[in-house]
Amino acid sequence: MRSERFEFPGADGQKLAARLDMPTGEIKAYALFAHCFTCGKDVFAASRIAQALTEHGFAVLRFDFTGLGASEGEFANTNFSSNLADLLAAADYLRGSRMAPSLLIGHSLGGAAVLAVAAQVPEVKAVVTLAAPSDPGQVTGMFSQHLDEIARTGEAQVQLAGRPFRIKQQFVEDAGAHNLKVKIAALKRALLVMHAPGDDTVGISNAMEIFTAAKHPKSFISLDSADHLLTDRDDAVYVANLIAAWSDRYI
Repeated sequence: MRSERFEFPGADGQKLAARLDMPTGEIKAYALFAHCFTCGKDVFAASRIAQALTEHGFAVLRFDFTGLGASEGEFANTNFSSNLADLLAAADYLRGSRMAPSLLIGHSLGGAAVLAVAAQVPEVKAVVTLAAPSDPGQVTGMFSQHLDEIARTGEAQVQLAGRPFRIKQQFVEDAGAHNLKVKIAALKRALLVMHAPGDDTVGISNAMEIFTAAKHPKSFISLDSADHLLTDRDDAVYVANLIAAWSDRYI
């Protein structure tokens, strides 16, 4: 495997930190990976899945959304809409510098994001979601005890995965303003929904709602005992191998 680290301009001009993992041999296709909420490109699931996909001929671009990881910008000023804009900027970068992505992969809220932008990336042939919510607004459940304070004062400091983040009312309102199921119904791309039945962060019912809203071709794979963040290496490699085998039919 070969890797390159670089930056590219996000939707609002901030520099976004990125990594492109590539196979040692010929590149079969490019994939774009969207990480989970408040995570980053180097979270275990993203790095392990990307590295495993290179063994199947994929080049995988993963990056830190604005205000996260090594990317510029302030997280408090971002929202689901800005994540979508960053994803489209990443697709534009690949299109202009390498080759546009034919596969989109999104983890948790990143899964909702790739569903929302797929129709705007004409080269995309297949979309994969991992433990994704069927409604971006569900992310506010992670800090539900602060919603009254956010509504009253305009913002609040919340703890997410043991780290402090400033959440503004605009984030809450934006998350609830997206009708993802309409986007899923009009996807016109092959869809693979992957979810663990015991996921206690994003319930399995979300996978059912995504799958029901989508039109064929669509597939569902249970991730059995995997946790939400796919922290077990074997689970991440299993996911990557299944993505490679499934997507081969469409890419």
